Amino acid sequence: MQKFAITKKIARSGKNNIIVIPTILKQVLKAGTVVKLDIEVINLEGAENE
Repeated sequence: MQKFAITKKIARSGKNNIIVIPTILKQVLKAGTVVKLDIEVINLEGAENE
């Protein structure tokens, strides 16, 4: 099992909020790969209110 720690800003794609995986990881994290994702909110400042 490999572990990666990345810090990302949530992006918007249409009406969806998404997390974009860095290109450097595309060989390891191919479409269909199952991952465990733990989310820790670091900063609420600047977040869009809906």
